[in-house]
Amino acid sequence: MKRSEDLNEELEVNKKLHTMSQNSDTNREDLFQTVGESVQEIDQQEQPDVVVPTNTGAADAEGHPVQEIESLCMNCHGNGTTRLLLTSIPFFKEIVLMSFECPHCGFKNCEIQPASQIMEKGSKYTLKIEEKSDYNRQVIKSETATCKFQELDIEIPARRGQLTTVEGLLSEMLDDLTSDQPARKAVDESLHDQIKAFISKVRSYLNCEPGTLPLTFTLDDPAGNSWIEYKPGEAAHKWSQTQYVRSGEQNVQIGIISQDQLEQQRQEELAKLADKERNPSEAQKPTFLSDETDIENFSNEVQTFRSTCSSCGRPCDTHMKPVNIPHFKEVIIMSTVCEHCGYKSNEVKTGGAIPQQGRRITLLCDEPEDLSRDILKSETCSMTIPELSLDIQQGTLGGRFTTLEGLLQQVYEELKNRVFTQTSDSMDEETRTRWEKFFATLQNGLDGKMKFTVTMEDPLAGSYIQNVYAPDADPNMTIEDYDRTPEQNEDLGINDMVTD
Repeated sequence: MKRSEDLNEELEVNKKLHTMSQNSDTNREDLFQTVGESVQEIDQQEQPDVVVPTNTGAADAEGHPVQEIESLCMNCHGNGTTRLLLTSIPFFKEIVLMSFECPHCGFKNCEIQPASQIMEKGSKYTLKIEEKSDYNRQVIKSETATCKFQELDIEIPARRGQLTTVEGLLSEMLDDLTSDQPARKAVDESLHDQIKAFISKVRSYLNCEPGTLPLTFTLDDPAGNSWIEYKPGEAAHKWSQTQYVRSGEQNVQIGIISQDQLEQQRQEELAKLADKERNPSEAQKPTFLSDETDIENFSNEVQTFRSTCSSCGRPCDTHMKPVNIPHFKEVIIMSTVCEHCGYKSNEVKTGGAIPQQGRRITLLCDEPEDLSRDILKSETCSMTIPELSLDIQQGTLGGRFTTLEGLLQQVYEELKNRVFTQTSDSMDEETRTRWEKFFATLQNGLDGKMKFTVTMEDPLAGSYIQNVYAPDADPNMTIEDYDRTPEQNEDLGINDMVTD
């Protein structure tokens, strides 16, 4: 077989896989089963006198779950075998597991490819490794994610996707370093000794020797398709997840836009800034697209103005409506929809200047009516409910203006549908019991069957819980203003602000 024919065959298979991924949601559920369901299907098919069809390309998705494709080995340029499994990984939606093996030179390679869409925002996970069992946490690392171990000063760059553990990431890195040590010793013995000492240091952390823990592990993925295993009910400082808006360079990195498109966006932004400098009076006039464009109409209508999509860089519409919350302040509700790439964003922004202090609000919910209180949670706000074992970190869920019941219901549905339902087959009995206990407790809180305390902490004092006794004080609510720490000011960018 000619090499060009191999490449054409591989391209044809990729086209079939891409076509399959565009099918309806029902078909996707059939294709992307959990690992347990795929294994059960294989067991049912592996019966005596039954020939299971393989090596027929993507059409086998309707039969045998594992596909075998003859493909080119990039090591010896012979013909090897690539095996594909379309599956649903717990906590990680849908992926394609790929394994290649060449019978001629023995070359092997395993990786994962995400089959789900790129998320609206990037995600960053942080795990505090405090005991040996934390090294066994499952890690989903996509091809766009970077890993960092802060105390070891190690950063694993973005490369092939992996389904592994924290220990697996470190062990693989040690194997790569160790394999090159003999050649490195012959070339530069001092470098060999330095790397040997570094390998010993990493092994001491893996063995949890005294003085090594805790170790901070950070997983940063601009595409939002990576994950670190979470155990319900654990301490809030051990595991955290935040979301962020991607920069232009990160959009180029994950392939949403090209480098040329990024440069074009920057040139357009520079041109707009130059126009504003030449015509400062024109820059102050809002260009609303509503029927009435008088500035007096600003507070009474939903205003629409043109903006640039943060994903594809094309023009799109942003809708904005100021809302005055009684006894609090004015907030701005914003919604952006891009008709070109389908990007959607909903945000709630607080108006006014940055306050001198942060604010901590504590509410005792002892009646079912407390669930109907209005609540504003900004992006910088964290919320804890100890009785429900609930801890929402900064950046999680974004800015929300809803009721307390609506916020808790959203948390319940997100965890129930995206976490528990997709992982029930692979959970051990202890983990399943903990999740079921957590959901039962959260449901009791939603039903008003138990008392609980809500604590919202916002360093920008931009969050709010409705005071049903206003303008009088609420006996069940305490509001405390506190001084921000230098670290919080640095994270919020306040230290770099120039107001002169």
